[in-house]
Amino acid sequence: MIETKKDLLLCIHLELSIYSEYMFDSKSRYFMSRVKREPSRMIYSFLLLSRKTDFYFLAQKSGSFLTKVLYLFYISKKNRLGEKLGLEIETTNIKPGLLIYHYNIVINGNSHLGKNCHLHGNNCIGNDGKSNECPAIGDNVSLGVGAVVIGNVTIANNIKIAAGAVVVHSFLEEGITIGGIPAKKIK
Repeated sequence: MIETKKDLLLCIHLELSIYSEYMFDSKSRYFMSRVKREPSRMIYSFLLLSRKTDFYFLAQKSGSFLTKVLYLFYISKKNRLGEKLGLEIETTNIKPGLLIYHYNIVINGNSHLGKNCHLHGNNCIGNDGKSNECPAIGDNVSLGVGAVVIGNVTIANNIKIAAGAVVVHSFLEEGITIGGIPAKKIK
């Protein structure tokens, strides 16, 4: 959770370094991604707006008129960009280091994601429709394209979820790969 300006800056710096490592491997590549409005740059812009929205959401509760205006500005901008990109993500409960490779991702605001999660696109993380309980996903978890995690489940650290997997049960063993419908341990 981003509570201070320092937390915000650390989160932004970490996510920029992750995107620089995976997507923008040089300064010229970073510059060209802005000029060409590449998907990776647009996704990073969405995350940046979302993190600022999280910060100003908490700050606006203090009652400052300026922070309330900034919150409305950032959430409006984030939602417009998210609509264009197919990203319906609430990052309040997502720790720093989120890396999104492609569009079409839905993350319920009650879901908890640990540090350095990688989402490869067309993912859904949320409740199962029977209750409002949402997943708790550990650090360094990677979801393949089309992977879905729904319901009151816990995913341990360092797990890889295969493409197309539907996770409806908890996996508490660290460092495994899971896949299938419903998901089970592969290795």
